[in-house]
Amino acid sequence: MSSPADDVHAFEAHAPDAELDELRARLAAARLPEPETVSGAAPGPGRWAQGVPLADLVEVVDYWRTTYDWRAFEERLNGIGQFRTTIDGLGIHFLHRRSARADATPLILTHGWPGSVAEFVDVVDELADPKDADAPAFHVVVPSLPGFGFSDKPATTGWGAEKIAAAWVELMARLGYDRFAAHGGDWGGNITTVLAGRYPAHVLGIHSTFAEGPPGLTTDGLTAVERRWTEETRDFYEGPSGAYAKQQATRPQTIGYSLVDSPVGLLAWILDKFAEWSDTEDSPFETISRDRILDDVTLYWLTRTGASAARIYYESHNSLDPELRVDVPAAITMYPRDIEKCPRPWAQERYRQIVRWNEPERGGHFPSLEVPEYFVKDLQEGLAAVLAGSTLP
Repeated sequence: MSSPADDVHAFEAHAPDAELDELRARLAAARLPEPETVSGAAPGPGRWAQGVPLADLVEVVDYWRTTYDWRAFEERLNGIGQFRTTIDGLGIHFLHRRSARADATPLILTHGWPGSVAEFVDVVDELADPKDADAPAFHVVVPSLPGFGFSDKPATTGWGAEKIAAAWVELMARLGYDRFAAHGGDWGGNITTVLAGRYPAHVLGIHSTFAEGPPGLTTDGLTAVERRWTEETRDFYEGPSGAYAKQQATRPQTIGYSLVDSPVGLLAWILDKFAEWSDTEDSPFETISRDRILDDVTLYWLTRTGASAARIYYESHNSLDPELRVDVPAAITMYPRDIEKCPRPWAQERYRQIVRWNEPERGGHFPSLEVPEYFVKDLQEGLAAVLAGSTLP
């Protein structure tokens, strides 16, 4: 699978003006439904009980059409450094920010759905060149998952977590990083687990906000809090909140038509998750800027990846090998408002060298956007513990 490093090419993002004009025209011509029948409910989960409230959506659509600046995000991506390479026949896009520090460690950050590389643009600089000289520094690589953003869309089945993990090993090798650390959450956490379990010769260790124990573990011996975590996770996936995952795991093509054809439909589908999965009382904009969420949504829109990104559920849903074990050092953080939280005794059955376990007081599914300063500090401290426990070359 190996290819020469000169297969890596610089890339710049620049959407044609005509596409941005078309987006604004579609937003202006959007056909919206009547208000939800719980309209007028007090701020909180009840106000979102039927999905994104009409008033909230109208406000964001208006901001997207009249004020939001995609060019600023393009400039940010280009400033970090963007590249593409072809692995196993598929073009892979990634950000690459090398540290100025001689002791920097290569680090790959993997996003999930409905995220993108936009999740990490605000933390890359501090990870690469931290203000604290005692903090670890990293050569940061942030790939776009297959079918996401500026990566190519797979034309055949097979691009699930296992194949993506293998591609990440090849990607890092092309950049000269034979051994590296890895971080991920959501699908990125799943892929990071596979990376560490399948390729321990290349992975120094991992930091993750996702942990999944092997199936069939008992709740005997768990604390009351840990039992509640297991119940909340079960209820999430078995109840109405998990409907999006069932849809994308079984009929991604069907929902894909709306996600690629309607910017308002795409916005509502993604905004609903930012609202429900963030550590907020009502709106995701309590902690995440409208601009950063719209960076993410606009990236999906301009690259027409609503359907192709949804297919990761079809490819990988419930696919984590029950027998897979992670023996490299692992630092795991369970944010309190994340949608899937794993008790430490369960996690230890798969991640057999947990060197740091952290349970913050704040944060949800998108910590790099919700609590970016804390996220960076936690990642630095977690990976410092990981590297201290690794057998360095």
